[in-house]
Amino acid sequence: MVMMRWDPFKEMRKLDEAFNRTWRSNGDGLADADIERWAVPLDVVAEDDKILVKATLPGIKAEDINVTVEDDLLTIKGETKEKHEERGDKYLLRERRAGNFYRAIRLPDTVDTEKVETVYADGVLTITFPKAEAKKAKRLEIKVA
Repeated sequence: MVMMRWDPFKEMRKLDEAFNRTWRSNGDGLADADIERWAVPLDVVAEDDKILVKATLPGIKAEDINVTVEDDLLTIKGETKEKHEERGDKYLLRERRAGNFYRAIRLPDTVDTEKVETVYADGVLTITFPKAEAKKAKRLEIKVA
């Protein structure tokens, strides 16, 4: 019998991977083979008066991207078409994705979803949420007695 050091983070990663596999499935534990879904890589940056969400979507047309905000949930989804070439080439490596993409994140309640701005340039979708005036942190003055 070999003693092994227990790594609780490894166990949590295994649980997270199993959870993600379950959510990617169609409910019966089997992944949907007809539709390949891929997650959109995001950066979320908090600045003093706004929150920026940057999504990397290279090679995708702006009209193929659907962005919605409902109940403080930002959803980015769409579809990329795969171009089939009939040359008979066999791929040695294929990393470019095609198919449906989807990403949803919960927004903090400090943002004003009515004044959101979106810009798509060079394959990067930038979504700017200004912080709501009523929700901004206010510095309180401390009086010395």
